[in-house]
Amino acid sequence: MKKLFVLLIALTLGLSLAACAENTEAGELKEEGKVLNIRVWNDEFIGRFRTFYPGYLETKANGQDLLDDGTVVNWIEVANDNNGYQNALDTALLNQDSAAADDKIDMFLIEADYAKKYANDTYAMDVIGELGIPEHTLSQQYQYTKDIVTDDSGILRAVSWQATPGLFAYRTDIAEEVLGVSDPEDVQALLDSWEKFDAVAEDMKAEDYVMISGFDDAYRAYSNNTSAPWVNEDGEIIVDNQIIEWIKQTKTYTDNGYNNQTGLWSDGWFKDMGPEGNAFGFFFSTWGINFTLKDASKADAEGPEEVGNGLYGKYHVIEGPASFYWGGTWLVAAKGTDNPTLVRDIMMKMTANEKIATDITLQTEDYTNHMAAMDAIANDEEYGSKFLGGQNHIALFNESASTIDMKNISPYDQGLNESIQQSFKDYFLGTITWNQAWAAFEEKISTLYPELELKTIPADPFA
Repeated sequence: MKKLFVLLIALTLGLSLAACAENTEAGELKEEGKVLNIRVWNDEFIGRFRTFYPGYLETKANGQDLLDDGTVVNWIEVANDNNGYQNALDTALLNQDSAAADDKIDMFLIEADYAKKYANDTYAMDVIGELGIPEHTLSQQYQYTKDIVTDDSGILRAVSWQATPGLFAYRTDIAEEVLGVSDPEDVQALLDSWEKFDAVAEDMKAEDYVMISGFDDAYRAYSNNTSAPWVNEDGEIIVDNQIIEWIKQTKTYTDNGYNNQTGLWSDGWFKDMGPEGNAFGFFFSTWGINFTLKDASKADAEGPEEVGNGLYGKYHVIEGPASFYWGGTWLVAAKGTDNPTLVRDIMMKMTANEKIATDITLQTEDYTNHMAAMDAIANDEEYGSKFLGGQNHIALFNESASTIDMKNISPYDQGLNESIQQSFKDYFLGTITWNQAWAAFEEKISTLYPELELKTIPADPFA
């Protein structure tokens, strides 16, 4: 019996050691690094992480975060403008293999406009096959948020904590003064087509208001309704009719004084969101309302945020003349990371945990990527955004989130979208011609994407 007992112990120990060896070989028991490098372009996710990730402990004086297991999170922030974030990320990824363990990129964030460029086997780990995130834990995420970061082999390469349907946010005080109504149902009835939208723009002008702040405000409501991608399979740039319609509207609005000639992210644009502005409304997706408009409308305010600077509670949202989406942020586990287990945990908790998704929405008013959580809030009769005057904007977002279709995106979208907007500003102002604007566009894209070609310049719709 003693010999048999010893034999069983030896056999059990042998099997355990074999299993341990196998796990170590698979990377499961491999000691991970103590520095987690995350690349971002702004502080939105940093704030989400510090508030909602269970492992966050504190932020050190140098801006790094300390986790409860002793890991240091190093945030590397590079602005998105003019492809700056992508350029810096590309350089870092080229050096990934040779970088020291504590210098390797562990996780990086991407936007919809360039998701296809990075969500592939070259840069991103397989979320399910390599990281080991169970597929069923992602079942409540909106399908489009998975489709956009699924590569040509059907492998999921990233996950997102948010879905980004778009809405039109308007000022109720201006609506009441000019239109005689301010409730969302009544305002939507007056703005449910572009023809009606243009008519109301004329009414706004008559009362010394502008319909929208600047050149680019309506851009995504047009560009995200195109019939085909920016670039075809032959590397040719295709200018969709929706882009032409945006140009036509913006030129007309500028000539008629229906906008204030501002640009996205400019000081004038932000000013128009506050009490000194005279803009009726803004096209925004989820992040734009809670992360941009909300901050701008209570900037430099004293007292409780519910009071703000006089506009807190005076914005409402409607679908507007066209359904659209705008942006979104995905988390990518970088190939070569020495912290796959920690990255896996962050992805699962920040994008697939129902309680955390619910908490993010209730505390920040963001629209999170968990259908059950959003359904519950959308149907909660007691829920309402104080910033939006008690309106349940989640219910509106919920109606359109499941219909978002990103089949027409391309890896070149950020550069092409920014270039077309920049190139036509002088045309809107009347200082260059139609053909000169297209020449400026061609010059920009030849630098960004020399492999692409604009073969046909669209005809001038005002000629």
